[in-house]
Amino acid sequence: MWTNSMLKENGLANFKKNRWACVVVCLILGIATGGSGGSVGSRIGNSSGQASNGQYDFSNIDPEVLIPILITILSVGFVAILIGLVLKICVFNPLEVGCQRFFIVNRVEPNAQIGNVAFGFKSNWKNIMKVMFLTHLYLFLWSLLCFIPGIVKSYSYRLVPYLLAENPDMTADEAITLSRQMMNGQKMNAFIYDLSFIGWFILGILTCGILLVLHVSPYKKCSDAELYTAIKENYNPQPVVM
Repeated sequence: MWTNSMLKENGLANFKKNRWACVVVCLILGIATGGSGGSVGSRIGNSSGQASNGQYDFSNIDPEVLIPILITILSVGFVAILIGLVLKICVFNPLEVGCQRFFIVNRVEPNAQIGNVAFGFKSNWKNIMKVMFLTHLYLFLWSLLCFIPGIVKSYSYRLVPYLLAENPDMTADEAITLSRQMMNGQKMNAFIYDLSFIGWFILGILTCGILLVLHVSPYKKCSDAELYTAIKENYNPQPVVM
């Protein structure tokens, strides 16, 4: 059975042997998974607050002028959201699978190549795109029910990108079902494992994110690949009763 210390020790060793490649791939993964979304949301929130404080007064603007402006803003916003969604589905999701492929390969090779991040585009791109889209869609729908079910399901579906990184031909039903089965009984263990990195992330924030980029995030992703491998090696599928 795996332990957090074992995963982190192996992950750190895998990071150190290929440090700069891990840093670059982790940056790519952060872009693919929307790692900067929080700060963007914060800036939007701040702008809304300024408007509510009365710095912008639209009361004296002619409605005939204001309505076309609002329609234009909404149209631009809709197009931006649509473009972002297409990029997420067609580019960033396969890129996420490719990044996880890199960290899996990095476990067993002394110098895994950054080119592994293109795996999702070279190996059944359409299927990977479809499976990842459905996985995120299901997670979104679960999150609509309540905060807790969304978290639980995020752990249930956690292994889908790793499974696709090794088996790009798996269907959505196969990948999601297998991830859910493999994580059965492991979700709390994985949650505690994630919590064990809190100190590192706090330290990374205190260094203005420098330590996060250069050490904490790639160290965590290398350890995550160890977690996937440990769960896979300890997984015993239950025989089907006829």
